[in-house]
Amino acid sequence: MEEIVPLLLGGLILFLFAITQLSEVMKGVFTKKAEFAIQKYTKNIFSGILIGAVLTIALDSSSAVIILTIIFINSKVLTFKQAIGIIMGANIGTTISSQIIAMDIGKYAVIPLAIGLIFEVFAEKAKTKRIGHILLYTGMLFFGLHLMGVSVGSLEDSDLFREWIARINNNYIQGTLIGGLITLIIQSSSGTVAIAIILGKQNLITAAGGIAIMFGTELGTCADTLLATIKGSRQAIKAGLFHLLFNLLTIAIGLLVFIPFVQLVQLISTTQDIGNQIANAHVLFNVLGVILFLPFVGWMEKLLNWMLPDRKKQPQGA
Repeated sequence: MEEIVPLLLGGLILFLFAITQLSEVMKGVFTKKAEFAIQKYTKNIFSGILIGAVLTIALDSSSAVIILTIIFINSKVLTFKQAIGIIMGANIGTTISSQIIAMDIGKYAVIPLAIGLIFEVFAEKAKTKRIGHILLYTGMLFFGLHLMGVSVGSLEDSDLFREWIARINNNYIQGTLIGGLITLIIQSSSGTVAIAIILGKQNLITAAGGIAIMFGTELGTCADTLLATIKGSRQAIKAGLFHLLFNLLTIAIGLLVFIPFVQLVQLISTTQDIGNQIANAHVLFNVLGVILFLPFVGWMEKLLNWMLPDRKKQPQGA
C-alpha cells in the first residue's frame, strides 16, 4: 500500500495538471472570430449542442466550456437561451475523453511527450510552440493514466480496499455519492471517470459500481459552474442553475432505472471489458439525457426566467 499511494496520487496529479494546462492552451486559440462564430451558431438549440460538444472535445473539459460560456454571458456575447445548447452539448463532448481513456493508450504516452518536448525546445514560432504544448500536455495526460493503471494493480490484495469497493458494488446510491464527492475534491469529472475505468480494466470494480461513480461525477462537476456564477449576471446564474437542474434530473432518472440501464450497457458491450463498459455507459447516459430533455428545454427556460427575471433597467436620471 505504501508503494501504491504515491504512484496513484502522482498519476492523478499529472493527469489533472495536464487537463488544466490543455484547457489553458486551447483557450488561447479563441479569437474574436471564434467568439463571433460561437455567438452566431448557438441561436439554434441543435447547433448550440454541436458547438458545446466540439468545444468540450477540444478543451477536454466540460467545466472549462461551461465556465467559458458563463464568462461570455457576463460579457454579453451570449444569452442564457444560447447557453442552454452549449451546456447540453458539453455533457456529450466530455464522454469522448472516457472513450479515449478506455482505449488504454497510456503506454504510448512517450510519443507525444517526446515530440512535444522537441517542439518546446527547438521551435521559434509561437504557433509551433503552441502545438508542442498541446502534444506535451497530451503525453502527460496519457502518462498520468498509465501511472494510475500501474498503481491500482496491487489494490486487490488490500482488505480495506476490497471492503470499500464492495460497498459501492452493492449500493449504487452510495457509489453515486462517492463519485460526486471525489469529483468535488479533485475538481475533475474526467479524473473521477478515469479512476473508475482504470479500476474496471483491472477487474477491481463491477460495471454497476463504476457506472454509479460515473453518475456521481455529473453532480460533482456542477460545483465549478456554480462558483463561476458568483457575482455574475442573472443570465449567468440561470445558466449555472440550468446545468445543476439538468444533471440532477438525469441522475435521478438514471438511478430509478439503474439496473435495466446497466443491463443495456452490458448487452451492447458484450465483447468489451468492464472499463470499456463504464466508458460506453458514460456516452449512452449523457446522449440519452440530452435526447430525453430536448422537448422540455423551453419549459425549463421559462421556469428559470420566472424564478430569476432579468433586472429592469432604471431610466436615466431616475
